[in-house]
Amino acid sequence: MKLGVFTTLLSNVPFEEALKYFKSLGIEMIEIGCGGYPGNAHANPEILLNDDAKLAEFKELVAKYGLQISALSCHGNPVHPNKEIAAEFDKAIKDTILLAEKLGIHQINTFSGCPGDSENSKYPNWVVCPWPDDFTEILKWQWEEKLIPYWKETVAFAKAHGVDKIALELHPGFCVYNTDSLMKLREAVGPEIGANFDPSHLIWQGMDPVACIRKMGDAIFHFHAKDTRIDKYNTAVNGVLDTKSYGDIPKRSWVFRTVGYGNDYSYWKDMISALREVGYDYAISIEHEDSLMSQNEGLTKAVGFLKDVLITESAGEAWWF
Repeated sequence: MKLGVFTTLLSNVPFEEALKYFKSLGIEMIEIGCGGYPGNAHANPEILLNDDAKLAEFKELVAKYGLQISALSCHGNPVHPNKEIAAEFDKAIKDTILLAEKLGIHQINTFSGCPGDSENSKYPNWVVCPWPDDFTEILKWQWEEKLIPYWKETVAFAKAHGVDKIALELHPGFCVYNTDSLMKLREAVGPEIGANFDPSHLIWQGMDPVACIRKMGDAIFHFHAKDTRIDKYNTAVNGVLDTKSYGDIPKRSWVFRTVGYGNDYSYWKDMISALREVGYDYAISIEHEDSLMSQNEGLTKAVGFLKDVLITESAGEAWWF
C-alpha cells in the first residue's frame, strides 16, 4: 500500500508548490481533480488535451517530485435530470478519461449520479425507502432507464481509451451509496465498475467498513482515508439523516474528521488489514474535510497516523510453521 492524498486539499496553491509540500510529508501517490465537484485547479483537461507543451510540463512536474498518480477524479452527476447540468458532468468524465489515456492511467474516480423521478424532473430524487410504492417505481425507472444505460455507454467509451477501472465513491444522495447498490451496478454493467472506498460515508450510515471490504473484495479500486465522528447524543435524538450545515458541528449527528479523530488505531488497523486480506495493495488517499482543523494540521496528523497503520511490505512466507 502507498500513502496518497487527494490534491484538491490544496487547490488554492500552484501545482508545483502542492507537490513539493506533499513530497515533504512522505506522500507517495496523488489523486488529482480534473473536473466536476473537485474542480480542475491542478489538471484542466481542456488545456492538457490540447497543448502538448503543457501536458509535457505537467508530466515533468509529477516526475520531478517522484510521485505517482493513483487516479484522476471527476466526481459529478452525469445523469442529473437537468440535461445541461448532466452534459457538463458527462463532459468532465469523458475529458478525464481522455486525459487518463494520455497519461497512461487506467482508472478514474467519480460518483454514480442520481436521476430525477421522471423525464420532467428538475432535481435528483434519492430514494431511501420502498414504500409508498411510488418510491419503488421511481427506483426501478432510475436504474433501468438512466443509470445502467449511462454507465454501459461510458464504460464502453472508457475501455476504448484504455481506462478499465471506474471507481465510484459510495455516497448518499447518489444511486450507488452502499455495498448492495455498488455490486448491483457492477453486475449490470461489468467488472470495470468498482469502488472508490471511502469509509467516512459508510460509518455514518451505520455500516461496518471491514464487513463492506470483505464483501466487495476485488471490486475495490481505490481508497479514501477519511474518518467520521458520530455524536451519540444528537444521533440518539435525530438519527443519522442530518441535513444541518456541516459547519453546525455542535448540533450535527455526525461530522467528517481527520483519520484517528473519528475512530481509533484499532479500528483503522482492522480496515487496513481487511484490505490486505482481499488483495488491495494500492493508494490510501487522504481526503481532508475536517472543519475543526486547518489544511496543514489535518493533513499532517493524517499522515502521521497512517504511517503507523499502513501495511507496506509483502508478508512473504509464513516462517513460524
